[in-house]
Amino acid sequence: MNAYLLTEMTWKEVEQALKTVKIAIIPVGAHEQHGPHMVESCDAVLATEMSNKLAERLFPEAIVTPTINMGVSPHHLNFPGTISLQPSTLIAILKDMIESLKHHGITKFLLLNSHGGNQSTLNLASTTLSRELEVEVYFAKTTASAKEAMSTHIESTLFGHSCEREVSEALYLAPHLVRPDQITKGDIQEEGRWKQLRPGNPIQGYYAYEEMTRNGCIGDATKASEEIGKEIVEEALLRLSESIRLLLKETDKHATQTI
Repeated sequence: MNAYLLTEMTWKEVEQALKTVKIAIIPVGAHEQHGPHMVESCDAVLATEMSNKLAERLFPEAIVTPTINMGVSPHHLNFPGTISLQPSTLIAILKDMIESLKHHGITKFLLLNSHGGNQSTLNLASTTLSRELEVEVYFAKTTASAKEAMSTHIESTLFGHSCEREVSEALYLAPHLVRPDQITKGDIQEEGRWKQLRPGNPIQGYYAYEEMTRNGCIGDATKASEEIGKEIVEEALLRLSESIRLLLKETDKHATQTI
């Protein structure tokens, strides 16, 4: 066994793993439209695959929990098939999972998220659950730290959903998510208030995704490749694993100093 995956373990195997496990990775995804060329489970599958690979790098100090395969996706609801959770529902699920795992002795958690619409909710969850449950709850976006690979390969100014970045990641991690014969560019609405509400602007707020794109995707997925996906994913895994090891080292040192 080169990674502890809770869904594939017996309780006796978990009992043995808990002797070395210091952090639980909770994959957080979504079930939402991803344009004409990606299936709707995309975010949940990518969160799972990234979490499993991260656990390999952190073995035997990390364990991966079951994936939360729905997220906060109201902005996609006008595309058929999307299922959205209320932010309070997602936080409630996380609370129950963390409380259960704390009962087994785990007190550090990473919410590894693959859906941008979850980020603000996970920020709130990190703050409230850390204090309420007296644990350490961290959160991260799966590949956001792969700055070098993305600056090298991503040319679109508007990307992040069923684009060259996400399709490349899927081609590397889970190619069954992609419909190769349907790959297309985002059909962007040139006018509309969405432009004033995007990150980086003075004012941000809610808008429905069809206000921005007619076909549900952005960027230019025709430029995606497995090779680009590998560079992005592997750089992100390196950054994430280094950061987690540092956090574990610092928290262990702090615990020793307070004894």
